[in-house]
Formats: sequence, C-alpha cells, structure tokens
Amino acid sequence: MRARLIHQFDYRYTKPVLLGPHRFCLRPRPQGFQRLIDYRLEVTPDPSQLYDLLAAGGDTITRARFLGETRSLSVVATSEVETFTPPLIEACLDPEMAQLPVPIGRLNPDLLSNLQGWLPNGQHDAAAVDVAQEALMGSDGSSLNFLQQLIEIIQDRVKYTQRHVGPAWPAGRTLKERVGSCRDLAMLMIECCRSVGLPARFVSGYHLVEPKPERYDLHAWTEVYLQGAGWRGFDASGKGAVDERYIPVTSSSRSDLTAAVSGSFSGPPGVKSTLEWQIEATILDAVSAPLLSGH
Repeated sequence: MRARLIHQFDYRYTKPVLLGPHRFCLRPRPQGFQRLIDYRLEVTPDPSQLYDLLAAGGDTITRARFLGETRSLSVVATSEVETFTPPLIEACLDPEMAQLPVPIGRLNPDLLSNLQGWLPNGQHDAAAVDVAQEALMGSDGSSLNFLQQLIEIIQDRVKYTQRHVGPAWPAGRTLKERVGSCRDLAMLMIECCRSVGLPARFVSGYHLVEPKPERYDLHAWTEVYLQGAGWRGFDASGKGAVDERYIPVTSSSRSDLTAAVSGSFSGPPGVKSTLEWQIEATILDAVSAPLLSGH
C-alpha cells in the first residue's frame, strides 16, 4: 500500500510566550515492512535549532529549540510511505523459540543486549500476570497461540473506547475500569507478554482503516519480538496481527516517549494554550507490493 499523510498541529497562546525545547515523533519508520519515500517537517516560527537524532530504538526523532516570543506554534509533517505485507509468522519462527517460556539464555549476546529493555523486569502488575497465565493455560505453550488467546481475553475483559488526552493507563487500571483506549490496551498487552518472557514494546503510528473514518487519529499497538520473525505488530484493540494498513512511526518501552509533539512554554501569569490538529490520509495505491530481498 502506498499512502500520503499530512499531520498538522496548531497551538495558540492567549499571550506571547517563550517556547522551550520541543521533541517531534512524526517521521514514519523507514525500515522493516515499510519504505519512507518522502518526508517534510515544517515548523513555524522557525526554530533557532532543528536537528534529527537516531533514538535507541532505531527511530528518527527531531528536536527543536526556539528564540523570541510567539503567540502560536504550527507543526506540519507530510509523509509518503509504501508498506508491504510481511511473511507469515508461522513460516518464520525458529522452532525452539515457538514455545513458551522463551529460552532467553540461548539468544546470542548482541541480540540479548538489544532486547534487554523490552524483557521482563520482575515488577509486573499482578492483574496482568493473572491474565497472561490464563492465556498461557489455553495456548499449549505455543507463542502464537498465547498471543491469540491473550488478545481474545483482553477484548473480552476490556471495552475499547477513544480517549484523546492523558497518558496510557497502567495495566491494572485498564482491567479494573474494563474500558480503555488503544494505548491502554497496548500497554496491557505489553505487560502480559513480558510477564511470560516475550519481549514487547509500545508503538505509535497510523491505522488507515476501511471504510475511511470522518477523522483519522493516531493509533497505538504492541510489537512482540519473535525469534526468526523479528518484531511483529499485534493490535489488542483491533483484529490481532497488524497488516500493511498499519504505518508505525516510533516505538518505546514507555508510551509517553512516543508522543507526536512534546515540549514546554513559559509566559506571563494566566496564559493559556489551545490545540487544534488534523490528520489527512490518502491511499495512493492499495495493492501491496511484494517484499523484495537482495544480495
């Protein structure tokens, strides 16, 4: 699938303010099952410093610094991407990694060091551990069966709802409230996966659903590392395994580090800010191109 995205943010301030450092996570991932054809970031007022950095997870993040006062901040990210249908996970999994628990000790040192931040940390929410154990009992120890069972249980226990403001809830709160946004369900799935030894991380991006909604929004899902298949996406608020209509932008073990725009401002007492945003998405070619390999 080939698509064009225009993601715009317009901040307005009631009085002149000084903008602090800002961080933009708006550049779609240029590797894996996705090719970034074009990307442009326009920021107004002009930053005194604007530069890209390669984050620890491999994503490109842009930082900006500003001088002088302003009453507005406009950010427009325009992207053109091509996504591909990934090969079937079942055909890629290493046999010894297809069963749980994952034998982490058998991973080569380089891979282990890269996965360290996504592995179990021994501080998992008890409610999430219970859900994971329930999914494990119905999976015959198979990694893929576990993930399927887990998503079914989460969708049975938690009603998906949109929530545009606020950080992702911890797993225990989502299970207690029995409702959650896509980012809440993603964090719940991460917690459950890590508790049984599966490396997992939070992903923010776009899901170009059909039929086209009145308004697109950012979406969140989970990526799980499966030896032989690599990082693969699973959407606990959708149909499970992600397809070529998902466009990942950035990933992290913490949902707040994937915020599209983050920063600060300072001004006179009583100054207030407002935000208007919109996402335009155009499908240029809905046919998935084959994933080619070279030597």
